[in-house]
This record gives sequence, structure tokens and C-alpha cells, in this order.
Amino acid sequence: MPKAEKIAELLRSAKTIAVVGLSNNPARTSNGVSAYMQSQGYRIIPVNPAISEALGEKAYPTLSEVPEKIDIVNVFRRPEHVPEVVDEAIRLGVPAIWMQEGVVHEAAEKARQAGIFVVMNRCILKEHGRLAR
Repeated sequence: MPKAEKIAELLRSAKTIAVVGLSNNPARTSNGVSAYMQSQGYRIIPVNPAISEALGEKAYPTLSEVPEKIDIVNVFRRPEHVPEVVDEAIRLGVPAIWMQEGVVHEAAEKARQAGIFVVMNRCILKEHGRLAR
């Protein structure tokens, strides 16, 4: 299946997106993108040790502390933080990792080898608008 079709299928089937690095500041890209995804019916779970909540949802310090099933881990962190997110996602058996525009790291290959579907250097909002119709 071509990558665009796989991405479209992921966006259609996913319900819960854990956003690593989600800011509670409405001026930040992570907040705007996540607010859009929330408005499209996705459950957004903030993962950020510096905040207690964002977009009306309780925030968790780490992925491991999220008490429910995660369909997509959306990464809004600098590339050097990707390996720890990938390792946690592998431990949790998360099916998909999405790295936002500008987030590129070779740890993506480790995630792929662990059976995780990886989308790298793409904006989930733009892809949703383009593919999930």
C-alpha cells in the first residue's frame, strides 16, 4: 500500500493521539495543531512534564504514565529527544509514531524495525486536511 494510503488509513482508524511536547500556550504550533485534531474528533492526550493540562485534557509527564491505549504518538519535540520517545513507544507497543515537520531522526528506523508505522517530517494537520476526507 502506498504511503499516502497508509497515512490516510491511520488517520481514519486512530482515535487517541498522545502529543509529546504539547504546549498549553495557544500561540505554539503544537497547541494549534492539536486543537485542530481535537476538533476533528480525536482524543488528544498531552504528554509534557511541565504542564498539568492542555486543551481541557490532563497532561502526563511521560508516555508510560498515560493510562489508556494510544493509537498515534505525535512528536512535537526537537530531534534529539526522539530516541527516548521511540524507546518508550516500543515498550508500550504503540502502533504509530508521527514526527512533525522539521522532526527527523534515524531512531525512526528502530521504530520501524519494531513494527511501528512511522510518519516523519510531515504535519498531521496538513495531512489530515489532504487525506482524511
